[in-house]
Formats: sequence, structure tokens, C-alpha cells
Amino acid sequence: MSAKPRRIPGPDHPITIAAAPGRVVVKAGGRVIADTRRALRLREASYPPVHYIPRQDVEMSLLKRTDHATYCPYKGDCAYYSIPIGGERAANAVWTYEAPYEAVAAIKDHLAFYPDRVDAIEELEAV
Repeated sequence: MSAKPRRIPGPDHPITIAAAPGRVVVKAGGRVIADTRRALRLREASYPPVHYIPRQDVEMSLLKRTDHATYCPYKGDCAYYSIPIGGERAANAVWTYEAPYEAVAAIKDHLAFYPDRVDAIEELEAV
């Protein structure tokens, strides 16, 4: 079996990570799942920006780990969680890189949410 391909972000596939301004709130199943002022905003190539939220600011008791897994040659192995109170739509709605590659090490211990699998991802102004 061959090793997984590993790539470094660069001009052909840029990845930047910066602190997200303000507050980010994620809701699913009518509940607040995450609420933080410490989100990171990851921008990758031409994809829409993604908020990565520290685990400490996520209500982990509302998530259920799944067996689903994927791989990104820029970030590493990816694990998933579902949000049971969100119904079928919220299956594998949350992802995390538990041991991300060095170029994106800042997203370790953070979770990201698919916008179409939760009720809302709100970006609120800093006060």
C-alpha cells in the first residue's frame, strides 16, 4: 500500500489561517452548539472560508463521533461528528483534524461545521 500523498500549501494552492473577527455562533436542532470569540478563519485556494472553533467553545456533549473519515493532502486525516439533535441532515456535520500537518497546525483542537448541515453559522460583530 502506498503512502498518502502530502502537499505543502503554496501559490498554486494557498492556505491562510487568521483569527476571525468578532463572535461566531453555530446552531443546530434549535440549540447553540458552539459560541466563541476565538474562531480561526481558514481560507484555502478558491474554496469558501471556513471557521474552525476551539473544542472548549463547542458543546461536545451534543456531538457524536462517527466512523466517517477523509484525507486531505494539505491538512491530513480528518475525523467527523454528527449532531443527533439536528436530525439526518446533521450526519457528519462536523469535522476536525486531530493531528494536522505542520502548515495548518493552528487548527489542532478545533472543529468546523458544514453550513448546510446546521441551522446557522452566525458571524456577529465585535463589541
